[in-house]
Amino acid sequence: MLAMKALQFLAVVLTALALVPGGAHLLAMPNKLSLDETAYFAVQGTYRGWALLGIVLVVAIAADTALAIGVRRQPVPFRLALAGGLCLAATLAVFFLWTYPANQATANWTAVPDDWAALRRQWEYSHAANAILTFVALCLVTLSVLRWRPG
Repeated sequence: MLAMKALQFLAVVLTALALVPGGAHLLAMPNKLSLDETAYFAVQGTYRGWALLGIVLVVAIAADTALAIGVRRQPVPFRLALAGGLCLAATLAVFFLWTYPANQATANWTAVPDDWAALRRQWEYSHAANAILTFVALCLVTLSVLRWRPG
């Protein structure tokens, strides 16, 4: 039982930590979309090194998956934990389909292509989508913990 409580704690905390960068992007988005090219590229420089936060996401996916496996004998907690892990995994798909290509086209926001404004929208909205997916994951994993009953 102690091991399950530790796993539940880790799944919730790691999923919450995965929400931090996405939440920051989402909250900054309205202000950033109004910036001109020079200001926007200057602000984007503040994100250097944030790629390391991908480690938190991968560990959170692993924790949510481990939680789903750990509660597999209880259908509702299992489905909730699995759905939470799948939401986090979906953030990787969003990243590689929309965020990463924008990063590549702009050399991580150090080169200004002709279509920079469209790339900015793509980048900002992909981060917003990931923030929402991660928040949903946090809610699902938390509900899984709340619905779980000791065996």
